[in-house]
Amino acid sequence: MKYESTRGKAPVLEFGDVLLAGLAADGGLYVPTEFPRLTSADLRSFEDMSYSDVATRVLTPFVSPSIGEDDLAAMIEESYRTFRHPEVVPVQRIDHFRGSPDMSSRPGYLVELHWGPTFSFKDVALQLLGRLFEYELSRRDTGVTIVGATSGDTGSAAIEACRDRDGIELVMLHPRGRVSEIQRRQMTTITSSNIHNVAIDGTFDDCQDLVKAMFGDTEFRQKHRLAAVNSINWARIAAQTVYYFTSAAKILPNHRHERGPAGGSGWGRIGEHISFVVPTGNFGNVFAGYVAAQMGLPVDRLVVATNHNDILTRTISSGTMEIGDVRPSTSPAMDIQVASNFERLLYYASDKDSEWLDDAMRSFRSEGTLTLPSQVRDFLHKSFYAGMATENWVDRTIREQSEMGLVVDPHTAVALKVATGSWKFLAPPAGGAPVHGPPMAIMSTAHPAKFPDVVEQATGMTLTQPEELAALVDKPERCADLPNDLASVMEFLSSVSQ
Repeated sequence: MKYESTRGKAPVLEFGDVLLAGLAADGGLYVPTEFPRLTSADLRSFEDMSYSDVATRVLTPFVSPSIGEDDLAAMIEESYRTFRHPEVVPVQRIDHFRGSPDMSSRPGYLVELHWGPTFSFKDVALQLLGRLFEYELSRRDTGVTIVGATSGDTGSAAIEACRDRDGIELVMLHPRGRVSEIQRRQMTTITSSNIHNVAIDGTFDDCQDLVKAMFGDTEFRQKHRLAAVNSINWARIAAQTVYYFTSAAKILPNHRHERGPAGGSGWGRIGEHISFVVPTGNFGNVFAGYVAAQMGLPVDRLVVATNHNDILTRTISSGTMEIGDVRPSTSPAMDIQVASNFERLLYYASDKDSEWLDDAMRSFRSEGTLTLPSQVRDFLHKSFYAGMATENWVDRTIREQSEMGLVVDPHTAVALKVATGSWKFLAPPAGGAPVHGPPMAIMSTAHPAKFPDVVEQATGMTLTQPEELAALVDKPERCADLPNDLASVMEFLSSVSQ
């Protein structure tokens, strides 16, 4: 497997080099030169396999030849033993979830991605990423300084995955006052000497820009051997593709059984497609779904769900990207106006036109707006639908779902609200009536206990905190406060770098 930059001016690398490089030297993002393909037999075999076994099958082509299959399998098995649910990513049917009367028999499913150590979907990728880093650094007998930015969940998941690991110093930036108290404490109460938290006086986009600026300084990057843990690192995307396959392997057999013989008997036939609704900030999670579809997963539509920071919804709907002000919300992981991973999708939407993309991204960052070509707009409309949920609708959705026995966090509430409005836009398979459309999987990206104040305000219900989260209140915090200033952040990083 080889990897190329979306900007077309960086060297083509193998997985081990891409893992440690993070951002490409030309400012682009690494993507595979081609996607591995899975057969219908492969997909059907996933129905009887464990999560770890599916992960090994899906990820082996991405890491070869840098990492052997046996070593990869061992790291995968170790990573997912840290999860609280034996299925790693369980799925539950939500029969009470209905979009509209004419599609009332189209089932909804909740994909629970939040059973990892920090109760966030970020654990799925980062528990593995920490072990991949340690493996590659040991093989090369070197070390790195990982620098990342978080809007809430990436930070704690990355810290949990990298704490006390040989060869790693981790510097994590978060926007001061714009993450929940639990999210902050999950990061700042860690006492490991290789973990360094920084609160920036700004937004998540400011934090992300600081990280990219440090990577863009070639001398500084090389001196401190910078590495990335955000989803600009391809390994994050690859690891996230797995749960799209395992979710479909749980959902489609059930849907096939309900439809009967008319539904067909093979993945990809009529009645054998699935749609996913993904609460979206930096676009990494939903892009992983796109990758899974390119590998052969029969995806009908990927639904991008945003809160009122809705640049992605506006872009997909109108064909124009335009940066607005970031407004705080109860779903802080989505408080983003510049979604880094959208560049990866634009690369494929433009038929890998790296020259256009390089010019377009530079223009977008300088002008704050970009009108997409008709070819790109048509590509987006073919595979994606997008919607947004206001704060009032998030509050109402949490309340209504709790009344029916389902307690969700605000990010999942955004997805549920957008899902109810997207049914009529998602076309059924050829020849099928609306009620026979593909099942819809809603990605639940965080445990509701991480947002107790939001849930209590919406429902009047006081959540019982998991022991690990309740214990955070009594632990001392350790965090540096810095201005939104590149020189200040670089000076801090230099002081802690290996």
